[in-house]
Amino acid sequence: MVSTHCENLEDARVLIAAFYYLRTLMTEKILILDFGSQYTQLIARAVREANVYCEIVPFNKPISFSPGLKGIILSGSPFSVNDANAPVVDVDAISRQLPVLGVCYGAQLTASIYGGKVERSEKREYGRAQFKVKKSDTLWDGIADNSQVWMSHGDTILQLPEGFEVLGVTDSIPVAAFKKSSTAGNLIYGLQFHPEVYHSAEGKKIIANFLVKICGCRQSWTPAHFVSDTVSALKKQIGERKVIMALSGGVDSTVAATLIHRAIGDRLFGIFVDNGVLRKNEFEQVLETYGKIGLNVKGVDAKEHFYTKLAGKTNPEEKRKIIGKTFIEIFDEESHKIEGVGLLGQGTIYPDVIESVSVHGPSVTIKSHHNVGGLPEKMNLELVEPLRYLFKDEVRKVGLELGIPKDMLFRHPFPGPGLAIRILGEITEEKVKLLQEADALYVKALKDFDLYDKVWQAGAILLPVKSVGVMGDERTYEYTVALRAVTSVDGMTADWAHLPYEFLAHISNEIINNVRGINRVVYDISSKPPATIEWE
Repeated sequence: MVSTHCENLEDARVLIAAFYYLRTLMTEKILILDFGSQYTQLIARAVREANVYCEIVPFNKPISFSPGLKGIILSGSPFSVNDANAPVVDVDAISRQLPVLGVCYGAQLTASIYGGKVERSEKREYGRAQFKVKKSDTLWDGIADNSQVWMSHGDTILQLPEGFEVLGVTDSIPVAAFKKSSTAGNLIYGLQFHPEVYHSAEGKKIIANFLVKICGCRQSWTPAHFVSDTVSALKKQIGERKVIMALSGGVDSTVAATLIHRAIGDRLFGIFVDNGVLRKNEFEQVLETYGKIGLNVKGVDAKEHFYTKLAGKTNPEEKRKIIGKTFIEIFDEESHKIEGVGLLGQGTIYPDVIESVSVHGPSVTIKSHHNVGGLPEKMNLELVEPLRYLFKDEVRKVGLELGIPKDMLFRHPFPGPGLAIRILGEITEEKVKLLQEADALYVKALKDFDLYDKVWQAGAILLPVKSVGVMGDERTYEYTVALRAVTSVDGMTADWAHLPYEFLAHISNEIINNVRGINRVVYDISSKPPATIEWE
């Protein structure tokens, strides 16, 4: 038994540190070993939705079997298990420690390692299939006997190793699910289908059964749990030091700042820079909201400085880099006005972390985005990233738990470079004002028609094109605005939103009648891919 009597302050600090260390070790967790599948993040999201904490790690990273680790999930992969360079882990050794669930490639790898037969399918098995339970099992509790699942693989398990048993089949696959008990008594499951995707109708129930009934997870990871644990951890990390943070009005930075503020109060110094390409009245509205939340934030009006730097620039990447570089210069200047700052707060979220340590390394840059990633090296500050292990939807849930207004939490994504990449060509103050007015009318109309929450992102784009129009008896020669609205889950892929014709007719009239300088409105019906959501 540990004595709670402390001889001095140092003893107390050691006890507190030991407590947090032990609690970290004991926090229940699932590890997902990533073999490079496009669906790996979806597995993690399904686990989190079951209120179980999980992390994605590259398959070749050594596993630390802490007391809180409850199970291992092996992801899918673009590789074949028969490839010379196929990624491999020692499934047998892992299963001696914990229950294992192999998904697609993970299942094929498991079967292959134990001596089963895995070969190329005669035809690629992709799309919907009907899964039939061949043998009852805890994994199928609450699952229909004939359930739709989603297949996406080129290899098939033709023969299971000795000691394995078939749990389910489809019309075309003799081994759609299997099971084995390890030498240590832990269960090994394999699924040829992807339970984590939307098209597997009861896939999330299957994952929840594995987590709760096989791994023994308590499903205790909730937004309230996250807030209390994170605030405690932040107090320990920050101590009596000061934190500086760049705020944008976006969901991630706002929630991160609120968590830090909960921990240290006004020793968090927020800086919100008006770069001249924000939405209409956004600078004033965001500062007002921050004031209501109680955050210590300084607003910096730098519009003219940004306009000067952007003058004459038309290349999209050049505009992005100018905005990013100029922002860092202003932020650095403002930070030096605050004495004793030792840490930098950031709103980094889990997809950014996963990307940086993915199996294949960082992906090819399609567009560079303005963030404060370059600040720590320049300013020599320790990072504070309270949202580092959360997905976007989890960030919003935590924000609700913290009492942040829903209007701020559920705003559409907005690019770091702002309206600068929605104004094609050169940026001028006149063009910014035109687009701000058109965009404000568009967003208001989406809300009025109850469409705002039904699309993932929407915005107006000012084209560098003028065309002839007629208003009354006058001939006009003015700009064209393109409206963009997409549906998506995470922005990786997106489809154009099928907005009603009546709405499009209404907003076209609203913009043309109320924004002098725009006489034509068009609607973008491109999907991503091949197009991107933003135009620049």
